[in-house]
Amino acid sequence: MSSALLVLEDGRIFRGVAYGAEGETFGEMVFNTGMTGYQETLTDPSYARQIVAMTAPHIGNTGVNAEDPESRRIQVAGYVVREPARVASNWRATGSLGSALREQGVVGIAMPGTRALTRHLRDRGAMRAGIFSGAAAEAAESALLEKVLASPRMEGADLAAEVATTEPYVVPAIGDKRFTVAAVDLGIKSMTPHRMAERGCEVHVLPATVTADDILALDPDGVFFSNGPGDPATADHQVAALRGVLDAGKPFFGICFGNQIFGRALGLGTYKLRFGHRGVNQPVQDRRTGKVDVSAHNHGFAVDAPIDGPFDTAYGRAEVSHVNLNDNCVEGLRLLDRPAFSVQYHPEAAAGPHDATGLFDQFCQIMEGPK
Repeated sequence: MSSALLVLEDGRIFRGVAYGAEGETFGEMVFNTGMTGYQETLTDPSYARQIVAMTAPHIGNTGVNAEDPESRRIQVAGYVVREPARVASNWRATGSLGSALREQGVVGIAMPGTRALTRHLRDRGAMRAGIFSGAAAEAAESALLEKVLASPRMEGADLAAEVATTEPYVVPAIGDKRFTVAAVDLGIKSMTPHRMAERGCEVHVLPATVTADDILALDPDGVFFSNGPGDPATADHQVAALRGVLDAGKPFFGICFGNQIFGRALGLGTYKLRFGHRGVNQPVQDRRTGKVDVSAHNHGFAVDAPIDGPFDTAYGRAEVSHVNLNDNCVEGLRLLDRPAFSVQYHPEAAAGPHDATGLFDQFCQIMEGPK
């Protein structure tokens, strides 16, 4: 196997061997704490322009299949693992992870220092990085660092339109149709409209560039804004679209990037987390009930909102509905005078625990309200 280098923007270098495609790639260096679900992680559009390191030491042992991808392709910019499985062993597997990475041109590295890398990122924060393998790794280390420093930052990145659908499509309801949902694709995962379809929703998935008029033309029973990549401070178009939806009084549910858009629509700010939340083991508490859900996360930005009580917005009173018990980060918002709420995590459970799937039932409940 050819040698490979992982070069961080602060000059730290890790050495290993090539995994997946050979060449060079750049992105924001982050880590994921999930023990399972690597195929869903790789195909999550929220990971666009990010190099993902897995903290679980053994990756690829169940191979890949055609059923688990959350989008049409692998979305990560690069992949870092400690020990890739040499043999895929699972009755659902149709190929190996290494082959899938090579076929889709995803540059990766297998290296013994994933624990040290994770500790470094927790101390220093997420930062730009590059993976260099094969002939690309033969250049001088100083030249490789210059390439990393010339790569774009995540702050100011407007990426939703790059990963979202360009044409509307419909996911039909499973069983009897109860609701029509307009779902704005900011980087949506395939399991998300499926969860709504299971509850009788006919889901119209729309491009990230739609306007409020486009959304309201469907006369939906509810509107959904999905997860997605990039800096929410750049999403002025989506914020304007959501304000039009809120002005019309339509029930609204947002997750992840959709939560950040909701926050901005309410007049709140957003900020970049030091190293973000990525994995399937984040404890989130509902502040109204005290119930704690273990939840799946993938976000590097958060909403800046007061957590000590209700606050006023242009759409009436609002409150922080959920907080992360690890760092008290805002994990959900709720309007008190209108049918609208959001969470920062991924309730579709792909991959991840099923604690939060009841949020889709809550969405259905608020869509029933006006009727």
